[in-house]
Amino acid sequence: MEFSKKIQQCGLSPMRKFYPYEVAAAARGLRVHHLNIGQPDIETPGAFFDAVRNFGEPVLAYAPAPGVEGYLEAVRDYYGRLGYPIACGDILATYGGSEALQIVLACILDEGDEILVPEPYYPNYDTFVRTTGGVIRPIPPAVEEGYRYADRGRIEPLINSRTRAILITNPGNPTGVVLTPEERRLMADIARERDLFLISDEVYREMVYGGEAPSSMLEFADAAENVAVIDSVSKRFSATGARVGALISRNRELMGQAMKICQGRLCAATLDQAAATALYRQMGPAYYRDVLEEYRRRKEAVVAALHKLPGVKFAEPEGAFYVMASLPVDDAEKLQYFLLEEFDDRGETVMYAPGEGFYSAPGKGRNEIRIAYVTNPDDLTRSIELLGLGIQAYNSRK
Repeated sequence: MEFSKKIQQCGLSPMRKFYPYEVAAAARGLRVHHLNIGQPDIETPGAFFDAVRNFGEPVLAYAPAPGVEGYLEAVRDYYGRLGYPIACGDILATYGGSEALQIVLACILDEGDEILVPEPYYPNYDTFVRTTGGVIRPIPPAVEEGYRYADRGRIEPLINSRTRAILITNPGNPTGVVLTPEERRLMADIARERDLFLISDEVYREMVYGGEAPSSMLEFADAAENVAVIDSVSKRFSATGARVGALISRNRELMGQAMKICQGRLCAATLDQAAATALYRQMGPAYYRDVLEEYRRRKEAVVAALHKLPGVKFAEPEGAFYVMASLPVDDAEKLQYFLLEEFDDRGETVMYAPGEGFYSAPGKGRNEIRIAYVTNPDDLTRSIELLGLGIQAYNSRK
């Protein structure tokens, strides 16, 4: 039997592929600190579980293909409060942000079509693009400028007759970059002028540390036909297991094409949409403010700890809850195997996401890692300490 060339070109997730080694380390009695996956330990609001317990329908039936009306209305109200009104036909409920992105890509990419993505990027983008037959053309990062990419000189030379879209994450995963108003305007202008889709992954919208108000590419009415927003309850409400997201666009032709896929997969989960509705209805500004301040504490703990490690270089993140760091080692993936198989300090070790999987070219980012600061500050400080000790032990062995 044979497998498709598309799937064979995909790699395993650098965030998850070390799970068997973690299990083996735990079986040896080690405590493994997690910096690898964006799984917050902040409690999911009780409103979610109350809605599940109080779900009173006698039959757990299919939801409508576009989504449960209450959920769609709650998301529309949320965007309205942000200052970005959207209409009934501008939103589709999805299985998390991941399915929303898969749907858009399936609608716009044919074999060999290209999509521009700032590098380093969330590795699952590569899987989603490759399974359509599309190709990622990376926008090279300005590492010395904190991974900023919104620059005509970097972007426009990459556009050709096969370019269909630009895909961005704002705030950024894995870099923590937050686009300025001027940079957002530029991205919208390039998409509009070059007749491209601008796919904006905005699942970390509230997590910005510079005092900026939450933003969206939906703000640009003159680019309404170009913009498609990816959103989710996963990170906003620390509800990653709910798998409830949304595809939002004022491009009705795009949404009409997307409906074919939504109908084909029948519906997003009925019960999870009902519970997500409660999150949007009951969590207000105070909740977002408190969560942001908690992530600020975590960011400050990681930044302070990283500054203590000799030879480690990084740009302080402006948003989301990730930081890319280069390590004084030959290969961050080899270091990860070492940390899980051969190293411990007082019965503890650490996991992260090796950086090579966040780049398109093999070998690029080989000595980089992505750190997810999603646990409490004390654990994060200890995790970075373990990273430093592990680097010393690894390099001493070599």
